[in-house]
Amino acid sequence: MKLSTDVIHRVCATPKSTLNNLLNLTVLVRWFRLKRAAEAGSSQGRNRLMGKVYAIAALLSITTTLEANAATYSIDQLKLYAHSRILDYKEFQCFNKIITKESRWSYTARNHSHYGLGQMRSTWYRDLDPYRQIDATIRYVTKRYQTPCKAWAFHQERNYY
Repeated sequence: MKLSTDVIHRVCATPKSTLNNLLNLTVLVRWFRLKRAAEAGSSQGRNRLMGKVYAIAALLSITTTLEANAATYSIDQLKLYAHSRILDYKEFQCFNKIITKESRWSYTARNHSHYGLGQMRSTWYRDLDPYRQIDATIRYVTKRYQTPCKAWAFHQERNYY
């Protein structure tokens, strides 16, 4: 069974319940065919069937992973991740104030041509997952201001960082 990118895209856009029903129905139908092939002594039919079942199961796991990843981006987890990168609590509080002011911890935030948690002006930054956005923002703050508290002080004076 060859899977084109169009097929994968269509299946990934399908609700999980529909995919589960499709998988269950497909497995059931294929199982009966496999049983008949096994009774007839055909290993070629069994191999073809298992390939199709594995392909559908792989597509199902892709959609489950996508749904799981979307659900794992809670604000608390993002803050915990940022705090693990900025070990000093005072510096983390300054970083927290910057991100809260800029995006309210929404990694999909957009303000004209500025994107993400740190409101960077880059489509590359926009396409990063929230954890990589945090890393990139910390690198930027460290390179430009040395510490998040210096960046926050600059932000308070000029309303940008």
